[in-house]
Amino acid sequence: MDIRFSDCSVKFKSHVALHPFSLDISERRVGIIGLNGSGKTTFAKLINGLVKPSTGHVTVNGHDTVAEAKAVLTLAGFIFQNPQQQLIMPIVSEDIAFGLKAHGFSPAEVASRTEAALARLGISALGPRRVHELSGGEVQLAAIASVVATGPEILIFDEPVNQLDLRNRARVLAAIESLPESAIVISHDLPLIEGFDRVLVFHEGRIAFDGAPGPAIAHYREIAAC
Repeated sequence: MDIRFSDCSVKFKSHVALHPFSLDISERRVGIIGLNGSGKTTFAKLINGLVKPSTGHVTVNGHDTVAEAKAVLTLAGFIFQNPQQQLIMPIVSEDIAFGLKAHGFSPAEVASRTEAALARLGISALGPRRVHELSGGEVQLAAIASVVATGPEILIFDEPVNQLDLRNRARVLAAIESLPESAIVISHDLPLIEGFDRVLVFHEGRIAFDGAPGPAIAHYREIAAC
């Protein structure tokens, strides 16, 4: 993973979501924490071009997120905070296939990649299930399968265990830990990121801390206590 932010900032009309910053990310597991509205999700969406920088530029494995948007979308997959809104088709396997067809895979590749993605996450039984019948954890796993099937090198998770019960939380965490792809995870669940390689703490649109999980979490707790 090679993500580079050069003099980036993001402004929505009169609101500055992210103040100018420069940063390189190469670690395999990176956590992003901070209070609500601190700029975490805006930062993460810069990585795959869902948000465009107001100033500066972002490159992912050498590809500019604006000039080479299609290549970046292939490289970096995003799993949203509410995965129910991410799944379009009524049947899990159909949803995975839909995304693969949009990426231009042949019918044979669509079938094999769909099967492989479900098997990787240990959810082959969910393939014929209807999305609206799934539990919260099953929906999250189905959304992850839909993204990993397309073969991204980087996965971006926005609150992957938000509002899950303990059983489903454990299932999703195990799935994330087992993935070979690099991962960037936004989370308020601090134990989730304790074993990560690096953690960024955001506060009021700025990176307030950048370092190891322990000191990062301690810094975040100080901010939250103010």
